[in-house]
Amino acid sequence: MSATISNFHYGAVTPISAYLMACLGAALGLRCTTRSLRRPHGRAKWLALGAVSIGCGIWTMHFIAMIGFSIQGSLISYDATRTLLSLAVAIAVVGIGVFLVGYRGGSLANLAVAGTITGLGVATMHYIGMSAMHTAGALHYDTPTVTLSVVIAVVAATAALWAAVSVHGLWASLGASLVMGVAVTGMHYTGMAAVSVHLSGQTTVTQSSPALMGFLLLMLAGPLTMLLVAAVIVMFDPDMMLGDSVSWSRPASAPHGTGTPAQQPGQHPSSHSS
Repeated sequence: MSATISNFHYGAVTPISAYLMACLGAALGLRCTTRSLRRPHGRAKWLALGAVSIGCGIWTMHFIAMIGFSIQGSLISYDATRTLLSLAVAIAVVGIGVFLVGYRGGSLANLAVAGTITGLGVATMHYIGMSAMHTAGALHYDTPTVTLSVVIAVVAATAALWAAVSVHGLWASLGASLVMGVAVTGMHYTGMAAVSVHLSGQTTVTQSSPALMGFLLLMLAGPLTMLLVAAVIVMFDPDMMLGDSVSWSRPASAPHGTGTPAQQPGQHPSSHSS
């Protein structure tokens, strides 16, 4: 028997919260990447923080959205190992893309490779997260809709990486993060539109259980803490709030470790790569 499913059991609360988390992760990731390109000293650390921020933002978006997912007539539970695996995949694949553009630049070819890898990884994260879900039935996916969700993920990832190396101003970065939030959240709900559930058993439960809510909140605690830590680091780094008047390091136009921007007033020699 096919079940009635809903992605908006709590109304607009979960999609709006999920979107805001996607925007927060994107905004922090863009600012960290901007910082790494402005001053190459410590570039790897800033790129890593950017990757963690974007990855945690995407993953948090997914599972906040899943709080609003319900299957009429079935309880929902999650396998903790696969859930955490999906988080690791999200951070790892975003890291690959961010490091590719951070060190090899934003050429079309490099963006295409990095965006494809990252987009496929984000889609993989989504479906690993879905495979961690247990219900009183079997999940089925509409292939064309799944394909569309993967395409959206690749396009969104490519656009995010392009913005990371091309959009430098603070307000421009914030605007880009809002657009990226739409793309990432749109990918999630497109993927969820592909889902149908055939029940093999039935309960009287028609909404998420307190145990499920507690599990998801516990899983979200770590990534949310990481986003908070990243936000504090970004806010207290004075270089993060500078405008476009600062010279930029161009990864694609100079050998690694040698191409540095000209020293600007107020910059310290220690901020340049050796």
